[in-house]
Amino acid sequence: MSKPVVAIVYHSGYGHTKVVAESVLAGVKEVDAVDGVLISVDEVDEKWEVLDGAAAIIFGAPIYMGSVSAGFWAFAEKSSKRWMELKWKDKLAAGFVNSGSQNGDKLQGLHALFNLSQQHGMVWVGLGLHPGNNSSKASIDDLNRLGGFGGAFVQSNIDQGPDVVPPDADRRTAAYLGHRVAEATVRWVKGA
Repeated sequence: MSKPVVAIVYHSGYGHTKVVAESVLAGVKEVDAVDGVLISVDEVDEKWEVLDGAAAIIFGAPIYMGSVSAGFWAFAEKSSKRWMELKWKDKLAAGFVNSGSQNGDKLQGLHALFNLSQQHGMVWVGLGLHPGNNSSKASIDDLNRLGGFGGAFVQSNIDQGPDVVPPDADRRTAAYLGHRVAEATVRWVKGA
């Protein structure tokens, strides 16, 4: 029997969100009982079968002008063919968003990813971490330093490249999300 697949489908305009997606994939790969696959929305037309066969899909997008990027939303609209047949119904779903600002309307973008998953009949997995960096004893190096609950929030300075940002704390938070979804996928598939 083959391992269940956790797919990470993402858009990255400048490379920063790709770095986040790779961090999520690294977290998925920490769980031996699943396989992880990374899919850019730019190559999705060749990868629909992978998404259809996946046990979980993690959505990732940069935030531009208050919501997910047009590149990600083009993928979301293309997924309507899957919606017509409820091909993704009862798959696990999760999400991550990345913006230049610490707030950057990340929650608005994450809600867009959540709503997409719910239209497909998917089951959402949140981050499952308390917020970091929210007390005098905390640090910007804490996991979940930006305080997301529904998914991973990531911040990338707009004047630095993906070789420098996002910071390590956000990359580790993204990996934590990937690991959590992978573990949930094992339990979900076993329970089926």
